[in-house]
Amino acid sequence: MEDFVVSARKYRPDTFDTVVGQHAITTTLKNAIKNGHLAQAFLFCGPRGVGKTTCARILARTINCMNPGPDLEPCGECESCRGFKNNASQNIYELDAASNRSVDAMRALVEQVRIPPQVGKYKVYIIDEVHMLTSEAFNAFLKTLEEPPAYAKFILATTEKNKILATILSRCQIFDFKRIGVEDIVNHLKTICQKENIACEEDALRVIAQKADGGLRDALSMFDQMVSFSGNSLTYKQVISMLNILDYETYFEMFGYFQKGDVSACLNLFNMVLENGFDGHVFADGLSTHLRSLLLMQDARTAELLESSPQLRERYREQTSPCSIAQLLQALELCNQCDLQYRESNNKRLLVEMLLLQLVRLFAPAALGARGGEAPSVPMGEPEAQPVKEAEAVKNIPAAPVAPAATPAEPKPATPPQATPEQMPQAAFRPARGLTSVGSLKNLSLQVEATPVQEPTPQADEPVQAESFMQVWQGYLEKIKDNRPSLYAILSTSSPESSPEGRILLHMANQSSRDTIEKDSLEVLSYLRTELKNKNITFDYHIDENREFVAKPYTANEKFAQMVKTNAELKHFKETLHLNLDI
Repeated sequence: MEDFVVSARKYRPDTFDTVVGQHAITTTLKNAIKNGHLAQAFLFCGPRGVGKTTCARILARTINCMNPGPDLEPCGECESCRGFKNNASQNIYELDAASNRSVDAMRALVEQVRIPPQVGKYKVYIIDEVHMLTSEAFNAFLKTLEEPPAYAKFILATTEKNKILATILSRCQIFDFKRIGVEDIVNHLKTICQKENIACEEDALRVIAQKADGGLRDALSMFDQMVSFSGNSLTYKQVISMLNILDYETYFEMFGYFQKGDVSACLNLFNMVLENGFDGHVFADGLSTHLRSLLLMQDARTAELLESSPQLRERYREQTSPCSIAQLLQALELCNQCDLQYRESNNKRLLVEMLLLQLVRLFAPAALGARGGEAPSVPMGEPEAQPVKEAEAVKNIPAAPVAPAATPAEPKPATPPQATPEQMPQAAFRPARGLTSVGSLKNLSLQVEATPVQEPTPQADEPVQAESFMQVWQGYLEKIKDNRPSLYAILSTSSPESSPEGRILLHMANQSSRDTIEKDSLEVLSYLRTELKNKNITFDYHIDENREFVAKPYTANEKFAQMVKTNAELKHFKETLHLNLDI
């Protein structure tokens, strides 16, 4: 039996032109080789399975080829190319930093760099998962990376660039590999199917590409698994069954029940999904994706963001036509709330079922209306006729009374006074759950504008009396005495002088005291302005370095100094026991 080779190895690109989905990077590397602008170190970073190590090998093979072609592709016939193909090249070294992460491994690598190449022009060192190296290993490698011999080239590959030291990053040319697009993966899988004589449906390949999440190696691994399961024929039904993926038909059917208001059908379909072994969280996540697709199809400019076949796009367009953007936004908000609450919920099935009922009420408000003549509940989404109702509401608002001309007074019928917002029922101001619609905001603004707002009459500032000022000043000092000792010590020795206009002169011993007060001046002035009822109170400062200020101890050392003046033995006691007062 012939040995099987997985597609990820069998169809691994061996030239820059065959690399999938990284055109910008491959073009840059080819131009660097052509112009002779090769750096001494490269850093390839990006998610798994996007071609970092593949591009590193192609670069190493290309710069060592003795007879490159006109497009700078390796010839495949020279001694260097043959050694690379047979995994026997003496110029290309691959090191797995995940298992060789110590400083000794880096020192051995540095010693090996000193030996020039025997065949070819360059010795290329490819270090994979370089972020796994220890800090000591990075430091041992740093000098060689910065000033290597002319024949040495380093290519570092990592999935976590943030874990690499900045000193390493500054010495490398950094190439950020992007996730491979769905279309690129689908086209690559089609090419493989043609070479392997495998009949396939495009929708089946698209599901594999979406499941791979931008990683070509993951897509090829799933492709091999599907081929082993289905043989030489790959269908959409087989793929979703093998990968345990919910069919998009399920979501089309579920959304149709939302629009019809068929609650029983929604719950039965969800029960069938659970019986088939799918998790409720997976179903809710797929429902969010379906709603996003419907939202994207609302506008032709965003329809291109939908990664699906033209036939499927047309189905999304037909289903989203009766819906409004506001409804879809609110539906996505409900799904997002369910996603956030799912893990903490004790009854996860009930949580998803409540989501389905809310979506039915959103897209078919009459389906969950009240019975027995009661008023139906307010729907979570705004119906299409809401703007007409709003226009009628605006039209029915009574106009403001205009002063009539001087005519004999006529008796007018008594009109009931309009209710103020405080007298209105609380339900009138209660917003609906979920997103607030535009119509509800307009109605709320009309209700609020109906009540005139009376601005408070400004009051004149009271003059500052010396006696009242000192009382307030002493009250503030008592307030901060215990919790703000530094500010209290400075303010208590500032000898404030007040004027009726509100200018307070503070005497400072030095500039440092003034700076301390200025940091808290807003708090002090706010207290004084409130208590004295004068918003114009301000501070003026006078620094008098010749004046003697009575310093009050407030720190531990100052208090201890005052105690030593009274009892000198305390100092000897402190030094004998090696006490520390700075706590």
